[in-house]
Amino acid sequence: MDGMEVLKVLKDHNSTKTIPIIMLTSSKEENDIVESYRLGVNSYIVKPVDFDKFVEAVRDIGMYWLLLNQMPMGKR
Repeated sequence: MDGMEVLKVLKDHNSTKTIPIIMLTSSKEENDIVESYRLGVNSYIVKPVDFDKFVEAVRDIGMYWLLLNQMPMGKR
């Protein structure tokens, strides 16, 4: 199962459809980006090839979603 298929399954179920999904991928293809958002992804990030930049990107993603993003009280 690829990432798009996982996204479809998660967004098709009431118990998981409101979970924020971050697509972390190597694809920069416009079709993949458009399809991901159409299926309900909350963020689409092209992962850096360089390991140190990848670690930094993951740290930044975590900081955003855990500290800056505001979720409804029932979803925390």
